[in-house]
Amino acid sequence: MLVDVAGREASCAPYELDERVLRSYLGGVGLGTWLLHRLAPAGVDPLAPEAPLAFVFSSLVGTPLTTSAKFAVVAKSPLTGLLTDALASSQFAIAGKLTGHDALVIRGRADELSVLLIDGDRVRLEPAPELAGLTAAEAESAARARFGRHWRTAAIGPAGERLVRYATISHDGRHAGRGGLGATMGAKNIKAVLVRAATKVSVADQPGVLAAARDLRRRSFGPATAKYRELGTLANLLAFNAVSTLPTRNFTAATFEGAPQLAAEELHELRGVARNSCASCSIGCEHIYSRKGGGSQRMEYENVFALGPLCGVSDPDEVFAASARCDELGIDTISAGGTIAWAMECVERGLLDEPWLRFGDGSALLRALDAIGKRSPGLGELLAQGSRRAAGVVGHGSIDFAPQVKGLELPGYEPRSLQTMALGLAVNARGADHNRSGAYEADLSGELDRLAGGSAHVAAAVETEDRAAVMDSMILCKFLRGVFEDPFTEWARLLALVTGWQLDATELRETARRIVRAKRAFNMREGATAADDTLPARMLETPLELSSGRRAALGADRLRSMIAGYYAARGLDEEGRVTADLDDLLLDA
Repeated sequence: MLVDVAGREASCAPYELDERVLRSYLGGVGLGTWLLHRLAPAGVDPLAPEAPLAFVFSSLVGTPLTTSAKFAVVAKSPLTGLLTDALASSQFAIAGKLTGHDALVIRGRADELSVLLIDGDRVRLEPAPELAGLTAAEAESAARARFGRHWRTAAIGPAGERLVRYATISHDGRHAGRGGLGATMGAKNIKAVLVRAATKVSVADQPGVLAAARDLRRRSFGPATAKYRELGTLANLLAFNAVSTLPTRNFTAATFEGAPQLAAEELHELRGVARNSCASCSIGCEHIYSRKGGGSQRMEYENVFALGPLCGVSDPDEVFAASARCDELGIDTISAGGTIAWAMECVERGLLDEPWLRFGDGSALLRALDAIGKRSPGLGELLAQGSRRAAGVVGHGSIDFAPQVKGLELPGYEPRSLQTMALGLAVNARGADHNRSGAYEADLSGELDRLAGGSAHVAAAVETEDRAAVMDSMILCKFLRGVFEDPFTEWARLLALVTGWQLDATELRETARRIVRAKRAFNMREGATAADDTLPARMLETPLELSSGRRAALGADRLRSMIAGYYAARGLDEEGRVTADLDDLLLDA
Protein backbone atom coordinates (compact mmCIF):
# COMPACT_ATOMS: atom_id res chain seq x y z
CA MET A 1 0.00 0.00 0.00
CA LEU A 2 1.21 3.51 -0.86
CA VAL A 3 0.59 6.09 1.85
CA ASP A 4 0.94 9.75 0.90
CA VAL A 5 1.22 12.34 3.66
CA ALA A 6 0.57 15.97 2.82
CA GLY A 7 -0.04 18.76 5.27
CA ARG A 8 -2.54 17.46 7.81
CA GLU A 9 -3.92 14.60 5.76
CA ALA A 10 -2.88 11.12 4.70
CA SER A 11 -4.27 9.12 1.81
CA CYS A 12 -3.58 5.62 0.60
CA ALA A 13 -3.81 3.69 -2.61
CA PRO A 14 -3.26 0.03 -3.44
CA TYR A 15 -0.09 -0.87 -5.27
CA GLU A 16 -0.55 -4.21 -6.95
CA LEU A 17 2.45 -6.53 -7.02
CA ASP A 18 2.77 -9.07 -9.82
CA GLU A 19 3.28 -12.58 -8.44
CA ARG A 20 6.48 -12.78 -10.50
CA VAL A 21 7.88 -9.90 -8.45
CA LEU A 22 6.89 -11.51 -5.15
CA ARG A 23 8.42 -14.82 -6.17
CA SER A 24 11.54 -13.16 -7.59
CA TYR A 25 12.20 -10.93 -4.55
CA LEU A 26 10.37 -12.85 -1.77
CA GLY A 27 9.75 -9.94 0.62
CA GLY A 28 11.77 -8.06 3.24
CA VAL A 29 15.00 -6.61 1.88
CA GLY A 30 14.51 -8.10 -1.58
CA LEU A 31 11.05 -6.68 -2.17
CA GLY A 32 12.07 -3.41 -0.52
CA THR A 33 14.92 -3.06 -3.01
CA TRP A 34 12.56 -3.58 -5.94
CA LEU A 35 10.11 -1.03 -4.52
CA LEU A 36 12.86 1.58 -4.13
CA HIS A 37 13.82 1.09 -7.79
CA ARG A 38 10.22 1.76 -8.78
CA LEU A 39 9.18 4.45 -6.32
CA ALA A 40 12.27 6.50 -5.45
CA PRO A 41 12.96 9.25 -8.00
CA ALA A 42 16.50 8.99 -9.34
CA GLY A 43 18.82 11.26 -7.39
CA VAL A 44 16.23 12.06 -4.72
CA ASP A 45 17.47 13.64 -1.49
CA PRO A 46 16.96 10.99 1.22
CA LEU A 47 15.33 13.61 3.46
CA ALA A 48 13.03 15.04 0.77
CA PRO A 49 9.26 14.53 1.10
CA GLU A 50 9.15 12.47 -2.09
CA ALA A 51 11.78 9.98 -0.82
CA PRO A 52 9.90 6.76 0.00
CA LEU A 53 10.20 4.97 3.34
CA ALA A 54 9.13 1.33 3.03
CA PHE A 55 8.12 -1.03 5.83
CA VAL A 56 8.30 -4.45 4.18
CA PHE A 57 7.08 -7.80 5.49
CA SER A 58 7.37 -11.29 4.03
CA SER A 59 5.34 -14.40 3.42
CA LEU A 60 6.66 -16.04 6.61
CA VAL A 61 5.56 -13.24 8.96
CA GLY A 62 2.57 -14.32 11.04
CA THR A 63 3.28 -18.03 10.64
CA PRO A 64 4.41 -20.19 13.60
CA LEU A 65 7.92 -20.54 12.16
CA THR A 66 10.40 -19.45 14.81
CA THR A 67 12.18 -16.09 14.32
CA SER A 68 9.82 -15.09 11.48
CA ALA A 69 8.30 -12.04 13.25
CA LYS A 70 10.61 -9.65 11.43
CA PHE A 71 10.27 -6.76 9.03
CA ALA A 72 12.60 -4.64 6.92
CA VAL A 73 12.67 -0.87 6.68
CA VAL A 74 14.12 0.19 3.32
CA ALA A 75 14.96 3.65 2.00
CA LYS A 76 17.72 5.75 0.53
CA SER A 77 20.07 6.35 3.45
CA PRO A 78 20.56 9.88 4.84
CA LEU A 79 23.99 8.69 6.00
CA THR A 80 25.32 7.08 2.82
CA GLY A 81 23.10 8.43 0.03
CA LEU A 82 22.69 4.83 -1.13
CA LEU A 83 20.22 2.01 -0.60
CA THR A 84 19.87 0.97 3.02
CA ASP A 85 17.75 -1.52 4.88
CA ALA A 86 17.38 -2.33 8.53
CA LEU A 87 15.75 -5.44 9.99
CA ALA A 88 14.03 -5.78 13.32
CA SER A 89 11.88 -8.24 15.23
CA SER A 90 8.75 -7.32 17.17
CA GLN A 91 5.00 -7.54 17.38
CA PHE A 92 4.96 -4.57 14.99
CA ALA A 93 6.03 -6.98 12.24
CA ILE A 94 3.08 -9.29 12.85
CA ALA A 95 0.51 -6.52 13.16
CA GLY A 96 1.94 -4.79 10.09
CA LYS A 97 1.62 -7.94 8.00
CA LEU A 98 -1.91 -8.45 9.32
CA THR A 99 -2.97 -5.10 7.91
CA GLY A 100 -3.20 -7.22 4.77
CA HIS A 101 -0.26 -5.69 2.92
CA ASP A 102 3.16 -6.98 1.90
CA ALA A 103 4.60 -3.49 2.31
CA LEU A 104 3.65 -0.04 3.55
CA VAL A 105 5.40 2.73 1.61
CA ILE A 106 5.22 6.25 3.04
CA ARG A 107 5.86 9.43 1.06
CA GLY A 108 5.36 13.14 1.75
CA ARG A 109 5.60 15.32 4.83
CA ALA A 110 3.19 16.38 7.55
CA ASP A 111 2.82 20.04 8.49
CA GLU A 112 3.49 19.31 12.15
CA LEU A 113 4.78 16.42 14.22
CA SER A 114 2.21 13.66 13.80
CA VAL A 115 1.49 9.97 14.10
CA LEU A 116 0.35 7.86 11.18
CA LEU A 117 -2.26 5.16 11.84
CA ILE A 118 -2.74 2.28 9.39
CA ASP A 119 -5.74 0.03 9.96
CA GLY A 120 -6.23 -2.38 7.08
CA ASP A 121 -7.00 -0.22 4.04
CA ARG A 122 -7.64 2.89 6.13
CA VAL A 123 -5.05 5.47 7.10
CA ARG A 124 -5.19 8.70 9.05
CA LEU A 125 -2.76 11.31 10.26
CA GLU A 126 -3.11 12.70 13.77
CA PRO A 127 -1.17 15.73 15.04
CA ALA A 128 0.94 14.79 18.07
CA PRO A 129 3.01 17.82 19.12
CA GLU A 130 2.96 16.52 22.69
CA LEU A 131 5.31 13.70 21.63
CA ALA A 132 8.11 16.07 20.63
CA GLY A 133 11.38 15.28 22.35
CA LEU A 134 10.19 12.01 23.84
CA THR A 135 12.22 8.84 23.60
CA ALA A 136 10.82 6.21 21.23
CA ALA A 137 9.70 4.10 24.18
CA GLU A 138 7.91 7.07 25.76
CA ALA A 139 6.29 7.96 22.45
CA GLU A 140 5.17 4.37 21.97
CA SER A 141 3.54 4.30 25.41
CA ALA A 142 1.89 7.66 24.92
CA ALA A 143 0.55 6.76 21.48
CA ARG A 144 -0.92 3.48 22.63
CA ALA A 145 -2.47 5.20 25.67
CA ARG A 146 -4.11 7.71 23.35
CA PHE A 147 -5.24 5.36 20.58
CA GLY A 148 -5.58 1.98 22.32
CA ARG A 149 -3.52 -1.04 23.34
CA HIS A 150 -4.42 -2.97 20.20
CA TRP A 151 -2.13 -0.76 18.09
CA ARG A 152 1.52 -1.68 17.54
CA THR A 153 3.95 1.20 17.23
CA ALA A 154 7.27 2.06 15.57
CA ALA A 155 8.63 5.42 16.71
CA ILE A 156 11.66 7.68 16.57
CA GLY A 157 13.52 9.38 19.40
CA PRO A 158 14.76 12.98 19.66
CA ALA A 159 17.63 12.27 17.25
CA GLY A 160 15.21 11.26 14.50
CA GLU A 161 13.26 14.48 14.95
CA ARG A 162 16.52 16.43 14.67
CA LEU A 163 17.58 14.49 11.55
CA VAL A 164 20.73 12.95 12.98
CA ARG A 165 21.93 10.95 9.99
CA TYR A 166 22.17 7.67 11.91
CA ALA A 167 18.92 7.90 13.86
CA THR A 168 16.97 4.69 14.42
CA ILE A 169 13.34 3.53 14.31
CA SER A 170 12.35 1.67 17.49
CA HIS A 171 9.53 -0.63 18.57
CA ASP A 172 9.04 -2.93 21.55
CA GLY A 173 12.51 -1.92 22.76
CA ARG A 174 14.18 -3.04 19.54
CA HIS A 175 15.61 -1.00 16.74
CA ALA A 176 15.83 -0.81 12.97
CA GLY A 177 19.23 0.64 13.53
CA ARG A 178 21.59 1.25 10.66
CA GLY A 179 21.66 3.86 7.92
CA GLY A 180 19.61 6.67 9.50
CA LEU A 181 16.07 5.55 8.74
CA GLY A 182 14.88 7.39 11.84
CA ALA A 183 15.98 10.62 10.15
CA THR A 184 14.00 9.65 7.04
CA MET A 185 10.91 9.26 9.20
CA GLY A 186 11.69 12.47 11.08
CA ALA A 187 11.99 14.38 7.82
CA LYS A 188 8.39 13.38 7.13
CA ASN A 189 7.41 14.88 10.50
CA ILE A 190 6.13 11.47 11.62
CA LYS A 191 6.97 10.60 15.20
CA ALA A 192 5.33 7.17 15.12
CA VAL A 193 3.65 4.71 12.77
CA LEU A 194 0.85 2.68 14.35
CA VAL A 195 -0.53 -0.48 12.75
CA ARG A 196 -3.49 -2.64 13.71
CA ALA A 197 -4.23 -6.18 12.56
CA ALA A 198 -7.21 -6.42 10.22
CA THR A 199 -6.94 -9.91 8.72
CA LYS A 200 -5.31 -13.30 9.18
CA VAL A 201 -2.36 -15.00 7.55
CA SER A 202 -3.21 -17.92 5.30
CA VAL A 203 -0.73 -20.52 4.11
CA ALA A 204 -0.78 -23.05 1.29
CA ASP A 205 -0.17 -26.12 3.46
CA GLN A 206 -1.27 -25.55 7.06
CA PRO A 207 -0.37 -29.06 8.35
CA GLY A 208 2.98 -28.87 6.58
CA VAL A 209 3.76 -25.46 8.07
CA LEU A 210 2.86 -26.64 11.56
CA ALA A 211 5.08 -29.71 11.20
CA ALA A 212 7.94 -27.59 9.86
CA ALA A 213 7.49 -25.12 12.71
CA ARG A 214 7.73 -27.89 15.31
CA ASP A 215 10.87 -29.26 13.65
CA LEU A 216 12.50 -25.85 13.35
CA ARG A 217 11.69 -25.02 16.96
CA ARG A 218 13.27 -28.30 18.10
CA ARG A 219 16.42 -27.61 16.10
CA SER A 220 16.58 -24.04 17.41
CA PHE A 221 17.38 -25.48 20.85
CA GLY A 222 20.42 -27.34 19.52
CA PRO A 223 24.17 -26.65 19.58
CA ALA A 224 24.07 -24.22 16.64
CA THR A 225 22.33 -21.63 18.81
CA ALA A 226 23.76 -22.55 22.23
CA LYS A 227 26.14 -19.56 22.31
CA TYR A 228 23.30 -17.12 21.81
CA ARG A 229 21.10 -18.73 24.46
CA GLU A 230 23.82 -19.06 27.08
CA LEU A 231 25.74 -15.78 26.78
CA GLY A 232 24.26 -13.86 23.86
CA THR A 233 26.24 -12.15 21.11
CA LEU A 234 28.50 -10.59 23.74
CA ALA A 235 30.21 -13.99 23.91
CA ASN A 236 32.14 -12.85 20.82
CA LEU A 237 34.08 -10.20 22.70
CA LEU A 238 36.69 -12.35 24.44
CA ALA A 239 36.94 -14.69 21.46
CA PHE A 240 37.62 -11.82 19.07
CA ASN A 241 40.10 -10.29 21.48
CA ALA A 242 42.00 -13.60 21.63
CA VAL A 243 42.43 -13.75 17.85
CA SER A 244 43.29 -10.05 17.40
CA THR A 245 40.14 -8.99 15.66
CA LEU A 246 38.54 -6.72 18.29
CA PRO A 247 38.77 -3.16 16.91
CA THR A 248 40.20 -0.88 19.58
CA ARG A 249 40.70 2.90 19.82
CA ASN A 250 39.44 3.65 16.35
CA PHE A 251 41.09 0.61 14.74
CA THR A 252 44.59 1.50 15.89
CA ALA A 253 44.78 -1.90 17.63
CA ALA A 254 42.97 -5.24 17.45
CA THR A 255 43.11 -6.24 21.11
CA PHE A 256 41.81 -4.40 24.16
CA GLU A 257 43.33 -4.74 27.59
CA GLY A 258 39.97 -3.98 29.21
CA ALA A 259 38.10 -6.73 27.34
CA PRO A 260 37.75 -9.09 30.35
CA GLN A 261 35.81 -6.44 32.28
CA LEU A 262 33.27 -6.19 29.45
CA ALA A 263 33.11 -9.89 28.62
CA ALA A 264 29.85 -11.83 28.71
CA GLU A 265 31.42 -14.44 30.96
CA GLU A 266 32.22 -11.82 33.61
CA LEU A 267 28.97 -9.91 33.28
CA HIS A 268 26.83 -13.04 33.25
CA GLU A 269 28.29 -14.09 36.58
CA LEU A 270 28.12 -10.69 38.27
CA ARG A 271 25.38 -8.75 36.50
CA GLY A 272 23.11 -11.13 34.59
CA VAL A 273 19.49 -10.68 35.61
CA ALA A 274 17.31 -12.00 32.77
CA ARG A 275 17.12 -13.50 29.31
CA ASN A 276 14.49 -12.51 26.79
CA SER A 277 13.31 -13.35 23.28
CA CYS A 278 12.04 -11.45 20.29
CA ALA A 279 8.45 -12.05 19.23
CA SER A 280 7.88 -15.58 17.88
CA CYS A 281 11.45 -16.65 18.72
CA SER A 282 12.54 -19.76 20.58
CA ILE A 283 16.27 -18.90 20.76
CA GLY A 284 16.24 -16.19 23.41
CA CYS A 285 19.54 -14.43 22.65
CA GLU A 286 18.73 -11.23 24.53
CA HIS A 287 20.68 -10.95 27.76
CA ILE A 288 19.87 -8.25 30.30
CA TYR A 289 22.31 -7.00 32.92
CA SER A 290 21.93 -4.95 36.08
CA ARG A 291 23.31 -1.41 36.13
CA LYS A 292 25.12 0.27 38.97
CA GLY A 293 22.66 2.38 40.92
CA GLY A 294 19.64 0.41 39.72
CA GLY A 295 17.95 -0.49 36.48
CA SER A 296 19.01 -2.87 33.77
CA GLN A 297 20.22 -2.78 30.18
CA ARG A 298 20.12 -5.16 27.22
CA MET A 299 23.66 -5.57 25.89
CA GLU A 300 24.96 -7.11 22.67
CA TYR A 301 28.40 -7.44 21.14
CA GLU A 302 28.07 -4.58 18.67
CA ASN A 303 27.01 -1.90 21.15
CA VAL A 304 29.65 -3.02 23.68
CA PHE A 305 32.37 -3.04 21.00
CA ALA A 306 31.40 0.37 19.60
CA LEU A 307 30.98 2.15 22.93
CA GLY A 308 33.69 0.18 24.74
CA PRO A 309 36.92 -0.95 23.04
CA LEU A 310 36.47 1.27 19.99
CA CYS A 311 36.40 4.32 22.28
CA GLY A 312 38.87 2.82 24.77
CA VAL A 313 36.24 2.59 27.55
CA SER A 314 36.51 -0.46 29.81
CA ASP A 315 34.14 0.35 32.70
CA PRO A 316 30.99 -1.72 32.09
CA ASP A 317 28.77 0.83 33.87
CA GLU A 318 29.99 3.57 31.55
CA VAL A 319 29.37 1.37 28.51
CA PHE A 320 25.93 0.40 29.83
CA ALA A 321 25.08 4.06 30.36
CA ALA A 322 26.24 4.99 26.87
CA SER A 323 24.19 2.19 25.32
CA ALA A 324 21.12 3.31 27.26
CA ARG A 325 21.69 6.89 26.11
CA CYS A 326 21.78 5.75 22.49
CA ASP A 327 18.45 3.97 23.01
CA GLU A 328 16.94 7.09 24.60
CA LEU A 329 18.13 9.39 21.86
CA GLY A 330 17.36 6.88 19.11
CA ILE A 331 20.77 6.58 17.46
CA ASP A 332 22.71 3.66 16.02
CA THR A 333 25.34 2.52 18.50
CA ILE A 334 27.83 1.43 15.81
CA SER A 335 27.77 4.72 13.92
CA ALA A 336 27.73 6.71 17.16
CA GLY A 337 30.73 4.84 18.57
CA GLY A 338 32.62 4.93 15.29
CA THR A 339 32.07 8.65 14.77
CA ILE A 340 33.04 9.50 18.35
CA ALA A 341 36.15 7.28 18.18
CA TRP A 342 37.18 9.12 15.01
CA ALA A 343 36.66 12.44 16.82
CA MET A 344 38.75 11.22 19.77
CA GLU A 345 41.62 10.49 17.41
CA CYS A 346 41.17 13.89 15.78
CA VAL A 347 41.57 15.47 19.22
CA GLU A 348 44.74 13.44 19.82
CA ARG A 349 46.12 14.68 16.51
CA GLY A 350 45.21 18.30 17.22
CA LEU A 351 42.58 18.44 14.47
CA LEU A 352 39.67 19.16 16.82
CA ASP A 353 39.83 21.58 19.74
CA GLU A 354 37.83 19.51 22.23
CA PRO A 355 40.45 18.55 24.84
CA TRP A 356 37.88 16.81 27.07
CA LEU A 357 37.10 14.21 24.36
CA ARG A 358 39.67 11.49 25.06
CA PHE A 359 39.88 7.75 24.56
CA GLY A 360 38.95 5.85 27.70
CA ASP A 361 36.81 8.60 29.25
CA GLY A 362 33.28 7.29 29.75
CA SER A 363 31.91 10.64 30.89
CA ALA A 364 33.27 12.24 27.70
CA LEU A 365 31.55 9.53 25.68
CA LEU A 366 28.21 10.39 27.30
CA ARG A 367 28.79 14.09 26.78
CA ALA A 368 29.47 13.53 23.08
CA LEU A 369 26.34 11.38 22.70
CA ASP A 370 24.23 14.13 24.26
CA ALA A 371 25.75 16.69 21.91
CA ILE A 372 24.92 14.47 18.93
CA GLY A 373 21.35 13.85 20.07
CA LYS A 374 20.75 17.58 20.56
CA ARG A 375 22.75 18.54 17.45
CA SER A 376 24.49 21.08 19.65
CA PRO A 377 26.29 23.82 17.70
CA GLY A 378 29.85 22.86 16.95
CA LEU A 379 30.79 19.31 17.87
CA GLY A 380 27.24 17.92 18.10
CA GLU A 381 26.28 19.24 14.69
CA LEU A 382 29.53 17.91 13.21
CA LEU A 383 29.27 14.40 14.65
CA ALA A 384 25.55 14.10 13.82
CA GLN A 385 26.66 13.88 10.18
CA GLY A 386 28.64 10.65 10.65
CA SER A 387 32.38 10.15 10.30
CA ARG A 388 32.63 10.50 6.51
CA ARG A 389 30.87 13.86 6.31
CA ALA A 390 32.62 15.04 9.47
CA ALA A 391 36.01 14.15 7.98
CA GLY A 392 35.09 16.17 4.91
CA VAL A 393 34.65 19.19 7.18
CA VAL A 394 37.76 18.66 9.32
CA GLY A 395 40.03 17.66 6.43
CA HIS A 396 43.78 17.20 7.06
CA GLY A 397 43.64 13.57 5.93
CA SER A 398 41.15 12.60 8.63
CA ILE A 399 39.13 10.64 6.07
CA ASP A 400 41.98 8.10 6.05
CA PHE A 401 41.11 6.98 9.56
CA ALA A 402 37.36 7.58 9.47
CA PRO A 403 36.04 4.04 10.18
CA GLN A 404 33.49 3.82 7.38
CA VAL A 405 32.69 2.30 4.01
CA LYS A 406 30.37 4.25 1.73
CA GLY A 407 29.61 6.42 4.74
CA LEU A 408 28.45 3.63 7.07
CA GLU A 409 30.65 3.05 10.11
CA LEU A 410 32.42 -0.30 10.46
CA PRO A 411 31.10 -3.01 12.78
CA GLY A 412 33.24 -4.90 15.31
CA TYR A 413 35.41 -6.96 12.95
CA GLU A 414 39.01 -6.05 12.16
CA PRO A 415 39.37 -6.31 8.34
CA ARG A 416 43.14 -6.77 8.35
CA SER A 417 42.90 -9.95 10.40
CA LEU A 418 39.65 -11.15 8.74
CA GLN A 419 40.31 -10.77 5.05
CA THR A 420 37.22 -12.52 3.71
CA MET A 421 35.31 -10.05 5.84
CA ALA A 422 37.43 -7.23 4.41
CA LEU A 423 36.06 -8.05 0.97
CA GLY A 424 32.51 -8.39 2.27
CA LEU A 425 32.68 -4.98 3.93
CA ALA A 426 34.18 -3.30 0.86
CA VAL A 427 31.66 -4.47 -1.72
CA ASN A 428 28.48 -4.55 0.36
CA ALA A 429 25.70 -2.35 -0.99
CA ARG A 430 24.76 -1.03 2.46
CA GLY A 431 28.35 -0.10 3.30
CA ALA A 432 30.41 -1.48 6.19
CA ASP A 433 28.01 -4.14 7.29
CA HIS A 434 28.29 -7.53 9.01
CA ASN A 435 24.67 -8.62 8.61
CA ARG A 436 24.40 -8.48 4.82
CA SER A 437 27.73 -10.26 4.38
CA GLY A 438 28.61 -12.77 7.09
CA ALA A 439 32.02 -13.34 5.51
CA TYR A 440 33.68 -13.41 8.93
CA GLU A 441 32.25 -16.94 9.32
CA ALA A 442 34.65 -18.19 6.66
CA ASP A 443 37.57 -16.41 8.31
CA LEU A 444 36.81 -17.93 11.70
CA SER A 445 36.00 -21.40 10.38
CA GLY A 446 39.66 -22.46 10.29
CA GLU A 447 39.27 -23.56 6.67
CA LEU A 448 40.89 -20.43 5.21
CA ASP A 449 43.95 -18.44 6.15
CA ARG A 450 42.23 -15.33 7.46
CA LEU A 451 45.39 -13.24 6.98
CA ALA A 452 45.89 -14.06 3.29
CA GLY A 453 42.86 -13.17 1.21
CA GLY A 454 42.57 -14.81 -2.22
CA SER A 455 40.21 -16.57 -4.60
CA ALA A 456 38.85 -18.96 -1.98
CA HIS A 457 37.96 -15.95 0.17
CA VAL A 458 36.07 -14.44 -2.77
CA ALA A 459 33.95 -17.58 -3.18
CA ALA A 460 33.21 -17.63 0.54
CA ALA A 461 32.20 -13.96 0.55
CA VAL A 462 29.82 -14.49 -2.37
CA GLU A 463 28.24 -17.51 -0.70
CA THR A 464 27.63 -15.76 2.62
CA GLU A 465 26.22 -12.70 0.84
CA ASP A 466 23.82 -14.92 -1.13
CA ARG A 467 22.64 -16.66 2.02
CA ALA A 468 22.09 -13.35 3.77
CA ALA A 469 20.09 -12.02 0.82
CA VAL A 470 17.63 -14.91 1.09
CA MET A 471 17.37 -14.90 4.89
CA ASP A 472 16.81 -11.13 4.91
CA SER A 473 14.05 -11.44 2.34
CA MET A 474 12.21 -14.49 3.70
CA ILE A 475 12.74 -13.13 6.62
CA LEU A 476 14.43 -15.41 9.20
CA CYS A 477 16.87 -14.48 11.95
CA LYS A 478 20.56 -15.00 11.12
CA PHE A 479 21.09 -16.71 14.47
CA LEU A 480 19.07 -19.60 13.07
CA ARG A 481 21.38 -20.09 10.09
CA GLY A 482 23.46 -22.81 11.72
CA VAL A 483 20.54 -25.21 12.11
CA PHE A 484 20.15 -25.66 8.33
CA GLU A 485 22.30 -28.44 6.89
CA ASP A 486 21.26 -27.73 3.27
CA PRO A 487 20.10 -24.11 3.54
CA PHE A 488 18.78 -23.29 0.06
CA THR A 489 16.91 -26.59 -0.21
CA GLU A 490 15.40 -26.24 3.25
CA TRP A 491 14.47 -22.59 2.72
CA ALA A 492 12.81 -23.43 -0.59
CA ARG A 493 10.71 -26.06 1.17
CA LEU A 494 9.61 -23.61 3.88
CA LEU A 495 8.61 -21.06 1.26
CA ALA A 496 6.74 -23.69 -0.74
CA LEU A 497 4.73 -24.76 2.31
CA VAL A 498 3.70 -21.17 3.02
CA THR A 499 3.19 -19.81 -0.51
CA GLY A 500 2.45 -22.85 -2.64
CA TRP A 501 5.27 -21.92 -5.03
CA GLN A 502 7.18 -24.97 -6.24
CA LEU A 503 10.62 -23.64 -5.49
CA ASP A 504 13.92 -25.49 -5.44
CA ALA A 505 17.44 -24.63 -4.33
CA THR A 506 18.53 -23.65 -7.85
CA GLU A 507 15.79 -21.05 -8.18
CA LEU A 508 16.44 -19.71 -4.70
CA ARG A 509 20.14 -19.28 -5.41
CA GLU A 510 19.26 -17.26 -8.50
CA THR A 511 16.88 -15.21 -6.37
CA ALA A 512 19.77 -14.39 -4.05
CA ARG A 513 21.93 -13.27 -6.97
CA ARG A 514 19.07 -11.17 -8.33
CA ILE A 515 18.61 -9.36 -5.02
CA VAL A 516 22.33 -8.63 -4.71
CA ARG A 517 22.46 -7.34 -8.29
CA ALA A 518 19.37 -5.20 -7.76
CA LYS A 519 20.94 -3.53 -4.73
CA ARG A 520 24.07 -2.72 -6.70
CA ALA A 521 22.03 -1.48 -9.67
CA PHE A 522 20.16 0.95 -7.42
CA ASN A 523 23.40 2.31 -5.98
CA MET A 524 24.91 2.73 -9.44
CA ARG A 525 21.78 4.64 -10.46
CA GLU A 526 22.39 6.94 -7.50
CA GLY A 527 25.99 7.63 -8.48
CA ALA A 528 28.02 4.90 -6.78
CA THR A 529 31.14 3.72 -8.61
CA ALA A 530 33.79 1.05 -8.22
CA ALA A 531 35.83 3.59 -6.25
CA ASP A 532 33.30 3.24 -3.42
CA ASP A 533 34.14 -0.46 -3.06
CA THR A 534 37.09 0.00 -0.74
CA LEU A 535 38.15 0.31 2.89
CA PRO A 536 39.65 3.21 4.85
CA ALA A 537 43.29 3.94 4.00
CA ARG A 538 44.32 2.85 7.50
CA MET A 539 43.18 -0.72 6.75
CA LEU A 540 45.15 -0.80 3.51
CA GLU A 541 48.33 0.99 4.52
CA THR A 542 48.98 0.16 8.18
CA PRO A 543 49.63 -3.49 9.09
CA LEU A 544 48.85 -4.95 12.49
CA GLU A 545 51.45 -6.84 14.50
CA LEU A 546 49.65 -9.75 16.17
CA SER A 547 50.54 -11.42 19.46
CA SER A 548 51.05 -14.66 17.51
CA GLY A 549 54.01 -13.05 15.78
CA ARG A 550 52.24 -12.87 12.43
CA ARG A 551 51.63 -9.63 10.60
CA ALA A 552 48.14 -8.73 9.40
CA ALA A 553 48.62 -6.72 6.21
CA LEU A 554 45.76 -6.36 3.74
CA GLY A 555 47.12 -3.88 1.21
CA ALA A 556 45.33 -2.10 -1.62
CA ASP A 557 46.58 -4.53 -4.29
CA ARG A 558 45.27 -7.60 -2.48
CA LEU A 559 41.89 -6.00 -1.85
CA ARG A 560 41.62 -4.85 -5.48
CA SER A 561 42.44 -8.37 -6.65
CA MET A 562 39.70 -9.85 -4.48
CA ILE A 563 37.24 -7.19 -5.63
CA ALA A 564 38.02 -8.03 -9.27
CA GLY A 565 37.31 -11.68 -8.47
CA TYR A 566 34.06 -10.69 -6.80
CA TYR A 567 32.97 -8.66 -9.83
CA ALA A 568 33.66 -11.63 -12.09
CA ALA A 569 31.77 -14.03 -9.82
CA ARG A 570 28.80 -11.66 -9.77
CA GLY A 571 28.77 -11.18 -13.55
CA LEU A 572 29.63 -7.48 -13.24
CA ASP A 573 31.87 -5.55 -15.61
CA GLU A 574 35.35 -4.36 -14.63
CA GLU A 575 33.83 -1.23 -13.08
CA GLY A 576 31.49 -3.26 -10.92
CA ARG A 577 28.41 -2.33 -12.94
CA VAL A 578 25.37 -4.52 -13.54
CA THR A 579 25.35 -4.72 -17.35
CA ALA A 580 23.76 -8.08 -18.04
CA ASP A 581 20.46 -9.68 -17.06
CA LEU A 582 18.77 -6.34 -16.37
CA ASP A 583 15.49 -7.82 -17.62
CA ASP A 584 15.85 -10.46 -14.90
CA LEU A 585 15.54 -7.72 -12.28
CA LEU A 586 11.90 -7.18 -13.38
CA LEU A 587 12.17 -3.44 -12.86
CA ASP A 588 9.46 -2.85 -15.45
CA ALA A 589 7.08 -5.50 -14.09
